[in-house]
Amino acid sequence: MNNSLEERIETIANAYEEIQLIARQVVVANQPLIEEIFISMVSGGHLLIEGVPGTAKTTVCKIIAQLMDYEFRRVQGAVDLQPADIIGVRIYDRNRSEFVLQKGPIFTNFLMVDEMNRLTPKTQSALLEALSERQATIDGMSYPLSDAYFVIATQNPYDSEGTFPLIEAQRDRFMFSTVLSHLDREGELEILRRERAGELDWKIYRDRVAPVLGPDEIKAMAATIREIRVDEAVLTYIRDLVFATRSHSDVRLGASSRASIALLGGSRVRAALEGRTYVIPDDARALAVPALRHRILPTREAAVTGVTPDLVVSEIIESVGVS
Repeated sequence: MNNSLEERIETIANAYEEIQLIARQVVVANQPLIEEIFISMVSGGHLLIEGVPGTAKTTVCKIIAQLMDYEFRRVQGAVDLQPADIIGVRIYDRNRSEFVLQKGPIFTNFLMVDEMNRLTPKTQSALLEALSERQATIDGMSYPLSDAYFVIATQNPYDSEGTFPLIEAQRDRFMFSTVLSHLDREGELEILRRERAGELDWKIYRDRVAPVLGPDEIKAMAATIREIRVDEAVLTYIRDLVFATRSHSDVRLGASSRASIALLGGSRVRAALEGRTYVIPDDARALAVPALRHRILPTREAAVTGVTPDLVVSEIIESVGVS
């Protein structure tokens, strides 16, 4: 007999808590990032990370991939990287007298594209097609990707030389955008303590960390999430948050309908992590910044005066009420 919705929600919440507990042994002060990765994976979305180097992005990705039993591949962005280097290429096999597919790193479960803004626009487009369509096109032929397919792309906003920043329509394809900064004083001290104790190397944990979940469990969780109740008042609140980005005086390009869908899906997962079978406005409010920041373009005048997308979203959260 199938478990009740309440029991399945409890299973999701417990699995997430275990993932957080194990991940905290490996990385310092990255709990929000871990939450957004988990929510994105269960929701079927992808994640964009912006931040300075040295914030343990790759380590976090590796530990989450291992805990969820996903195959992890990493691509380092570079201007000389061609679409075929990521997607793959069809080559002629003389022994078989036919063309065969030599798969690129995109054929995996968990793909990390580091410094995606160093890829040329042509390579970015090829990657983003796979990201949104869950298929790769090679020599006019389409090849499906795994059902359990998750992408994290990173950008370094402080190093613009030789880069091709993602345009608005490309950023919109990511469910969430996370901004990472340097650790605070206590976090930096904890890094030093772990280094002193020889506990900072990811390889120490790699061989003794067992998966908590697998792709099949994530797929089952996604089905459970769709059963979580969302009242009309919550839908209206999400709509009002998104609409407020389009009418804000400091914004020249507001969030698209993808933002509404991201907030709805993310709010359902967050409700499950809190042990609830229903969504409340606080779920959408908690995810508003990562769901909206990369979809907002301030006016030039506002940007000159220091107005940022995060500031705009914070103002919207304060001003938009629940009907």
